Amino acid sequence: MTESCKHCTKGTTSSLGFCPFSLALFAGTALSYVKYLQNKSSKSTTTTTSSSSSSNEPFRVVFVLGGPGAGKGTQCTLLSQNHGWAHLSAGDLLRAERKKENSPLADIINSNISAGKIVPSEITTQLIKNAMVELRETQGQIKFLIDGFPRSEGNVKAWKDVVGDAAVLEYVFFFECPYDILTSRLLERGKTSGRSDDSLDVIRKRFDTYREESMPIIEMYEKEGKVRKIMADRSIEDVYAEVESILKN
Repeated sequence: MTESCKHCTKGTTSSLGFCPFSLALFAGTALSYVKYLQNKSSKSTTTTTSSSSSSNEPFRVVFVLGGPGAGKGTQCTLLSQNHGWAHLSAGDLLRAERKKENSPLADIINSNISAGKIVPSEITTQLIKNAMVELRETQGQIKFLIDGFPRSEGNVKAWKDVVGDAAVLEYVFFFECPYDILTSRLLERGKTSGRSDDSLDVIRKRFDTYREESMPIIEMYEKEGKVRKIMADRSIEDVYAEVESILKN
């Protein structure tokens, strides 16, 4: 026999064995706690919205394109050091993500590469967007040089879908350089880089991919008046002087 609760009427329990007083107390406490969580969530959302409203300024973006070995990374590094633009390399972001443990994106990237497939454009674009958001939140950075992106129509579509109006594309830097000079640079780099894609056979395949996929993208942006062509067969200093003058204007 269940011991009766002294708070219940006449010291009895309900026919189901529950104490009406305890049940009412529990229900009231649970309701209060739910309301507390709702209020806490509401305040958190308000704070987040207020914080993000101060950082709604769109990202300023320059796409940096050109054949393998054109010197895109070198020029981006110099501009980053001297003019405060953040340099993001699509390839570097993919390589870094692959090394992360317990990353769902890393699993997808690695499975695609292992199967000999191209990494989905949405993933590359999401990594770029994540990097921009993080740098804005931690450093207040909104100016980005994006090196080696977009390389294909899929990249362009993913950029519009994933980033959209959150960024303003100011320029597309196109580093133009004859293939024989690019080949020479890559072979020389391969002596010390340790990169498997700096071998002659792979270099030729990269040029084929570049001609087939990247050149149409450059032509598309050229029609929009975004492209700034820079002859990249000159010295680093001469190329930088031209790129810097464009960026300053």
